[in-house]
Amino acid sequence: MTLNASPLQGSLHRYSSSLVAFEYASSVTTDPSSSETHTLLFVAGLSDGLCTVPFTIPLARSLPPNWRFVQPLLSSSYSGWGTSSLNNDVQELAQCISYILTLRPKGKVVMIGHSTGCQDVMHYLLSPLGKAEAPRPHLAGGILQAGVSDRESMVMLLSEELYNSSVRLAQSYVNEGREDDVLPTAAIGAFMNVPINARRWLALASPPPAHDGEDDYFSSDLSYDRLKDTFGRIGSTGTHIQFLYGEKDQYVPRFVDKKRLVEKWERVIRGGGGIVDKESGIVMGANHNLNNASEEVVQNLVGKVVGFLSRIEEKT
Repeated sequence: MTLNASPLQGSLHRYSSSLVAFEYASSVTTDPSSSETHTLLFVAGLSDGLCTVPFTIPLARSLPPNWRFVQPLLSSSYSGWGTSSLNNDVQELAQCISYILTLRPKGKVVMIGHSTGCQDVMHYLLSPLGKAEAPRPHLAGGILQAGVSDRESMVMLLSEELYNSSVRLAQSYVNEGREDDVLPTAAIGAFMNVPINARRWLALASPPPAHDGEDDYFSSDLSYDRLKDTFGRIGSTGTHIQFLYGEKDQYVPRFVDKKRLVEKWERVIRGGGGIVDKESGIVMGANHNLNNASEEVVQNLVGKVVGFLSRIEEKT
């Protein structure tokens, strides 16, 4: 599946003084401000922005008549992620959802995260509120599409020497009170070609022995106790979960058994009283963002999401 060179119609919402969200135009003519209209909120991954993930367009066009597809721009969008954080993302997402619920007060909101956007879904559900932070609006559902480990991806893509030296340098910055300073390009190997500060580098790299980086939710070697403290607490939120993990995700190391990993996460969620969707699991033939994927693969993913939304309407 490739991106088509065609204009997209929709509405641009200003949900804060400096941030906007794009709502894709629906193929049906129901009133988008109706209180019975629900929202699928898409949170993209590192370096993504509006409409840059290929499957969003067919997904937006396939939603049930009373659902709308909305993608917010965050401070971390495009190249901003290197100097941002999950905490900042979550605060902005809460602002966006609060704005949406003023338009559709009886509507449900499901958040779908792509790649690092999956960390935002987890952090939104599980991280403690900041001192001045209002309670976050409820999510009826959370979809984790391509929720892979940034740490394991970095170890796979960087040499061992570069990974270790970059971590040491970032930690020295933090120890000196310079956690917001951007690391030299040479020190991180031009990783994804964006400025990255010491704090975010350590959050993603999540170095040993603790592997306690803020972004480290999905690594395959995390202990059962660690998973119980994350996935195991989702049940208390009342949010239904669906995993959509690509069979051919190129950012997952070969030693990772994807099916077993996802099943382990699902067991921990259910063990904590959470609800995992019946179509959760591996998306056959799918790579990380479905770029150049066949129509069959794309429609398989789209069908799983649409089915999940229908079940959310029925059960919540």
